Amino acid sequence: MSTQAQVAHFPAETLKENVQARTAKVGIIGLGYVGLPLALLYSDQKFPVTGFDIDRRKVDTLNTGGSYIYRILPGEIAAARKHGFTATVEFARLREMDAIIICVPTPLNEHHEPDLSFIEDTARAIAPHLREGQLVVLESTTYPGTTEEVLIPILENGGSGLKAARGDSRGEGTFFVAFSPEREDPGNETVARCDIPKVIGGLNSAAAEIAGALYNSIFTRVVPVSSPAAAEMTKLLENIYRCVNIALVNELKLLSLRMGIDIFEVIEAAKTKPFGFQAFYPGPGLGGHCIPIDPFYLSWKAKQYDFHTRFIELAGEVNLGMPYHVVNSVAGALNRHKKALNGSRVLVLGMAYKKDIDDLRESPSLTIIEELQKRGVDVSYNDPYFPSVGRGRHYDLQMKNTPLENLGSYDCVLIVTDHSNYDYQAIVREAKLVVDSRNATKGIKSDKIVHC
Repeated sequence: MSTQAQVAHFPAETLKENVQARTAKVGIIGLGYVGLPLALLYSDQKFPVTGFDIDRRKVDTLNTGGSYIYRILPGEIAAARKHGFTATVEFARLREMDAIIICVPTPLNEHHEPDLSFIEDTARAIAPHLREGQLVVLESTTYPGTTEEVLIPILENGGSGLKAARGDSRGEGTFFVAFSPEREDPGNETVARCDIPKVIGGLNSAAAEIAGALYNSIFTRVVPVSSPAAAEMTKLLENIYRCVNIALVNELKLLSLRMGIDIFEVIEAAKTKPFGFQAFYPGPGLGGHCIPIDPFYLSWKAKQYDFHTRFIELAGEVNLGMPYHVVNSVAGALNRHKKALNGSRVLVLGMAYKKDIDDLRESPSLTIIEELQKRGVDVSYNDPYFPSVGRGRHYDLQMKNTPLENLGSYDCVLIVTDHSNYDYQAIVREAKLVVDSRNATKGIKSDKIVHC
């Protein structure tokens, strides 16, 4: 037997060859804001892709060519289906897959501690269906050590008898494991998904090679790091960097309000410096899946090493306090109009955590509305991306979208999300009072506007 034939026998080489030939079957677990776009990228490159989700409504929608994410058009789903993409709730089909990519949520619990239940449940669903030479990649944002301390033990003890490939193993009697953090930026239309470099940390060199080949087939650049933990920490660094800098400008905004200084004017001036400064902007609080959550993941993990991340924890506290600052600003603005907060009618503009997307995860609007309701306010909302807002992990609003009519009937219009399709000139003209937490009314001169 030739040396080349002997090498090709190893599962690692077989899987790499299948990836390069676009015949490797890719299974993606979790068809939300991360998993579904990833599935479409692989499908666009002619990979046979199967999406897995526990939500039958999502599966049925995709299998009939529909979409439940605003920025993903039904035409994209239809094109993927022509390439063979399908969705299922049958996790036994995982055995058919050559690569399994996990894209499930990693929220915080009520004590602001990591909730890894989705990863754990997914690992238990995968474990009975593992086979030799499969690649399992975790993409969910989490603390360093999750892949090796949580995911792998569940996979190894799930009854298959297989172990994760370590050391020099090329896959004989094992499966491959890697961590590759998602880098989705909902609403970003300037950078194509495929042009966002993909960080990869394999459990061993074979896992890194296979994961690198898999992701290199759809991304223009792959960035290998030494381990899953290094890749996990990379993701946290990226988002904690943003969290800390947003906390800085939020705190400076609070000071600037007291000093009568326009913080947005200051930021615009500062960003003209061609070095040493990157512009971050204040707002009503943090939203999205990663930036509000990642600091708490790392702080929790650091305590296991008797280390307190005081700087990061402080940034988290500043950002968590911003929704309450907005509510107090509404109360103060109403008071100056001789109107009590209790009993007033307030229309909140924008439920999404940032402009022009249909993503409600960790949105400061949720906290703001709940706090206003606790203080006796009759709250309505308008957001073109959300016909209704029901119940989530940490909220239960049961509200329906209110048309932008009769703005003058509200005691206050509160801008929380600065969607591009709002006519702010008309809103200011028709409203009695506008409290602006996003600088959306910049350039509009009116004594009705209160910036907060």
